[in-house]
Amino acid sequence: MTKSELVEEMKKRMNDFSKNDMASAVDIVFETMKQSMARGERIELRGFGVFTVKERKPRKGRNPKTGMSVAVPARRAAGFKIGKELKRMVEK
Repeated sequence: MTKSELVEEMKKRMNDFSKNDMASAVDIVFETMKQSMARGERIELRGFGVFTVKERKPRKGRNPKTGMSVAVPARRAAGFKIGKELKRMVEK
């Protein structure tokens, strides 16, 4: 499902609002989530899942072409853990 398909689905379910209103709502939700994760905060959506920011330690990697060892710097990465309800729905 794309963002525009999500907006369309929301519009079908909420006839009192325009498509632009729905698009704005989706944009606000996603922007708020991005800002929260940029601050390192955890986002928990009950029944859906949990978005987290994971700290990756610096490590030594290997260049697959040359086989030489390279330093991989520390970084932050987004993570997602599926919720129980969503997991059950997907498995059906």
